[in-house]
Amino acid sequence: MNTVIDQAVQVRLIATTPGPYAVPAMLHYQPADPLAVRMSFPPEISLDGSAVDWAFARELLDEGLRAPAGRGDVRVRPSGPDRTVMEFHADEGIAMVQLRTADVRQFLARSYAAVQAGSESAHLGMDHALAELFGAAGAAES
Repeated sequence: MNTVIDQAVQVRLIATTPGPYAVPAMLHYQPADPLAVRMSFPPEISLDGSAVDWAFARELLDEGLRAPAGRGDVRVRPSGPDRTVMEFHADEGIAMVQLRTADVRQFLARSYAAVQAGSESAHLGMDHALAELFGAAGAAES
């Protein structure tokens, strides 16, 4: 079963201009890529008018619900009991968004129902892909 998990979330963009404003975003998880989560933002919030997608570790998102997590391009931390802050670092600057922690927990629960924590390697499909590759090479030699 290769269930794709998409969950629409409302995020508050935290900007240098007065007051945060709400924008739609999408959390995305696919068991075929079991270690990663993707977050997509609509074109209207990007500097160049293009949709923006970020990929990061599912474990990072989970850890960031309890304590600050991440040192790279994506960082996650709790912001009070009901909110989670995500920071996205790029050459152009830093974007910060705030999500409802309940939405993140619901998304993670759905992803863990599809692929349990610790069993991600069984879903990577590398063995199957290698078998197909070597099977195709063996068939070509015959």
